[in-house]
Amino acid sequence: MTMTKPILLPVAIVGGLLALAGTAGVTATVMAPKPLVDVPATSHREVAVFAGGCFWGVEGVYEHVRGVIDATSGYSGGSAVTAHYEMTGSGTTGHAEAVRVTFDPTRISYGELLRIYFSVVADPTLKDRQGPDTGPQYRSALFPTSPAQAKVARSYIAQLDKAKLFARPIVTTVEAYKGFYPAEAYHQNFMARNPTYGYIVINDRPKVEALKKQFPSAWRA
Repeated sequence: MTMTKPILLPVAIVGGLLALAGTAGVTATVMAPKPLVDVPATSHREVAVFAGGCFWGVEGVYEHVRGVIDATSGYSGGSAVTAHYEMTGSGTTGHAEAVRVTFDPTRISYGELLRIYFSVVADPTLKDRQGPDTGPQYRSALFPTSPAQAKVARSYIAQLDKAKLFARPIVTTVEAYKGFYPAEAYHQNFMARNPTYGYIVINDRPKVEALKKQFPSAWRA
């Protein structure tokens, strides 16, 4: 997305934009099945990294998932030297806008986080774009932080392919984890701090609403 100064919209306009988003199908969601293979629960915190378009919306969804301790916007796939918004925006750094999710595996599993991702976070059939954003920095990608996560991620994509849940082939990549670099401070908690910003209203609020509707047991306000 192009970073501009947040625009605060009247409540009536916000409602109208949300209605427009819904009728226009701006955010298409599905109900992905439970994973057949999952990472065994442990008693310590774990970290997962997801990329699916603008990190504002990805972070915004996972912040409302029960069992998630922290969601941080940032960059993954490239080097520390190029982990900056302006450089990543060129699409030549190898980075994707990504979100690091720290979670309690006794309350939510990695497989369930994947299920939410494929259901409401990103369209896994779009290559190098999501919503209005284009370029490899907006690709649909998973960055497993352990061999167990990598096994589950690949197994789940194969499960979804077999189920033919999507009309087009899944192009989400499972990439080697090279590190995660937090984004600039003004990107963190952007959706929570700017709920009436136009981009958020049209592209990201519907994802959070879909989470609340489709995963009520995982929802937290």
